[in-house]
Amino acid sequence: MTPKLPHHLLEDILEEIRIFVENIIESVGVHGHTVPVLRHVLLTLVAILLAFIAERICKYLFVPLVLRLVKRTQARWDDVVLDHQVLRTACHIVPALVIWQLMPLVFYQYHVVQVALTRITAVYLTIATTRLVTKLIDRLRYLNTKPGDSTSLYLKSFCGVLKILAIFIAVIVVVGILINRSPMTLLAGLGATSAILMLVFKDTIDGLVAGVRLTSNEMIHIGDHIALPGGFVDGTVIDITLTTVKVRQADDTITTVPPLTLVSGMFQNWKGLEDVEGQRVKQMIYFDVRSIRIADDELKQQLIDKGLAKADDLKGEVVTTAIFCRYMEHYLAKREDVNSKMPLFVRQLEATQAGIPMELYFFLRQKDLIPYEHAMADILEHVYAYANEFGLKVYAQAPVQ
Repeated sequence: MTPKLPHHLLEDILEEIRIFVENIIESVGVHGHTVPVLRHVLLTLVAILLAFIAERICKYLFVPLVLRLVKRTQARWDDVVLDHQVLRTACHIVPALVIWQLMPLVFYQYHVVQVALTRITAVYLTIATTRLVTKLIDRLRYLNTKPGDSTSLYLKSFCGVLKILAIFIAVIVVVGILINRSPMTLLAGLGATSAILMLVFKDTIDGLVAGVRLTSNEMIHIGDHIALPGGFVDGTVIDITLTTVKVRQADDTITTVPPLTLVSGMFQNWKGLEDVEGQRVKQMIYFDVRSIRIADDELKQQLIDKGLAKADDLKGEVVTTAIFCRYMEHYLAKREDVNSKMPLFVRQLEATQAGIPMELYFFLRQKDLIPYEHAMADILEHVYAYANEFGLKVYAQAPVQ
């Protein structure tokens, strides 16, 4: 309910203002049909002036007073909730209340104008009140001082749901005001159209539910390093909301991922590797199956002479890919930019249409983008350059994902 002053008090105040305005009109010598028009214009200006004065008093007297009282209390919640921005938003409601009370009395002789002004003011009051409520809800998530933990994520999700609910109720109220129907009647009528609304907003509802599941199940946290299949997302989570997850990529670009993609699909979370000294590398090299063979004596001798293999490793029948795997493991282990204390291996995988895949698994010490890319380029160039020494040919066609 909108607070109201005693009706007779308002009428007495407005009557005094009306008499004052009419005295001014008479003193300037205005007569005839222009008197009522001029009287309503001046009374409207007076009402707007009073609304402006009330807003200034609230902003420059009431707000500083409340902030001083809040600072003197030992409780922390009032410092968070009743901040300067929330109180300034509350001040926008005050002039609307003044207009709500005065304008119908100014135009009491014109029912159509009176009703129109009342509805417009009521719509503005609803919107201003909703803004205040959403500002208060936004401040609730700052009650927890540890961003990124589970409690902070719960508060953020809960506040998001409350904001959606507040906006939904505000829309119903505004529609009810404009068509002169009770909001409760409109809410009751929504039951019949709920199935249609769920079909229309199915993706939106699924996204909101996915956002709640993502935070409530603690699937990811701010600061986690996640990767999605396909490689288009591989970076650090910087923000989580009900509708979006923002990921900072290695090149400092920001990628936005819908929570539904993470919940319904598959992704990797490298949280367990946060304290590891290095960046994990999992690189695939594809070789032409026709180039793979058992090493003959001539190839073995060439590899020994060039220092690419040891004689003990070439005894008996040895496949060229096996020799190359051992060579690459020794090569990676000797590099200073590779963390040899972490898992390091080179292995051959099952054949594909794009050739025989060989996987290089190791950890680079560099985590920054430019040194990391330079090191990776150097390693891959070494693979391409030395594969031919082992009689292997890199498959020219890109692998089918």
